[in-house]
Amino acid sequence: MADGTTPDRRLATRAFGKLNLCLILGPLREDGYHELVSAVLPLDLADTVTIEASTGDSDQVVCPGVEGDNLASKAIASWRSLSGWDGAPVRVTIKKRIPVAAGMGGGSADAAAALRLVAAFSGREDDALLTEIAPTLGADVPPLLHGGPTLVRGTGTEVLQLPTPQTAGYLILPSNAGLSTPVVFRQAGEMGLRRSQADLDLISESLQAAAKDEGWGFPPELLGVNDLGPAAAVLEPSVSEALSEAREAGADQAFVTGSGPTVIGYFHGNEGPMRAAAAAEALGGRVPGAIACTASPRSATIEEVQ
Repeated sequence: MADGTTPDRRLATRAFGKLNLCLILGPLREDGYHELVSAVLPLDLADTVTIEASTGDSDQVVCPGVEGDNLASKAIASWRSLSGWDGAPVRVTIKKRIPVAAGMGGGSADAAAALRLVAAFSGREDDALLTEIAPTLGADVPPLLHGGPTLVRGTGTEVLQLPTPQTAGYLILPSNAGLSTPVVFRQAGEMGLRRSQADLDLISESLQAAAKDEGWGFPPELLGVNDLGPAAAVLEPSVSEALSEAREAGADQAFVTGSGPTVIGYFHGNEGPMRAAAAAEALGGRVPGAIACTASPRSATIEEVQ
């Protein structure tokens, strides 16, 4: 092949889901987006994304069990357009573990992984162009592109890497319901939940001041604060039920992640992961099932697979 790839090459990586340790909603911009400040923590709950040569005439993204458009397709098309790569069609397969439409960035994580994979497949792994493309795919793609905790500002395009915060365990309580992110943002605005830009600046400064070293303590007054949470609870009754479930399971705090409807139970300290795992086991009869997680490492490596 003229581009240096081989027809039988197959690459794979993991796409980590995320939670928002806080999500602070700011003013509505003229373009319809909101200013925000959020601390994003990728989790060890991950999809598996694979790329290989396609047997068809065009690029394909296959995600069993998930219908509709996939952001990974846009990632591949953007890479081709902006990099000038004209290699043969590729097939991307996504094996889901991250709940869908759950406020956990599953689609964005898959897009970030697909972007890294297609760059590697074309012989340009870790190309600086990845960082330029990521914001065009969605607000959650830039913080998930390289992994690790991040402070996200603006409309999601300003991303600052943070050290890993103190050890904790996380209980994930998904919902069978789905919530539209734009609808949740609109509901939050109608409920008067937007803050001033000055408030966002102060919160951003507070988080940066706290995040000096590995194992830093998240400011307790901000941990679990999600200005979209009340809007999600109004739109979907199961949110309030899941918050109660998490607290009854022993979580030190319970909060909505992203635009919901997924609820997070936070278990503080070195014993937190063990306590979260015990809580998930105790909720074994729950539908959909409870999941225990910890923070993920940096972006997963890209590996050659058979």
